[in-house]
Amino acid sequence: MNNRKKNSDPKSELYRAILALETPEECYAFFHDLCTQTELRAIEQRYDVAKMLYEGMIYNDILAQTGASSATVSRVNRSLMNGKDAYSLVFDRIGENK
Repeated sequence: MNNRKKNSDPKSELYRAILALETPEECYAFFHDLCTQTELRAIEQRYDVAKMLYEGMIYNDILAQTGASSATVSRVNRSLMNGKDAYSLVFDRIGENK
């Protein structure tokens, strides 16, 4: 079966596996094993871009600080504006735990 046409499944065991991780070090090790270095850097970059957008930074500053393309910044911004609010949920929870 061609997985490219298959939608992701929110009930996938992958998400339960992530929830089973207990420390940032465990998360890092898991994602290090799961992803290529390029994929991991892309995920980290998108997260950094999302946090900067959430904090109100402007595109040009984000581009300069992250090295992300304008297409990546736009894509992440669309997720912030029209996504499932998961970025906001995470940023708010991290803020509460500081």
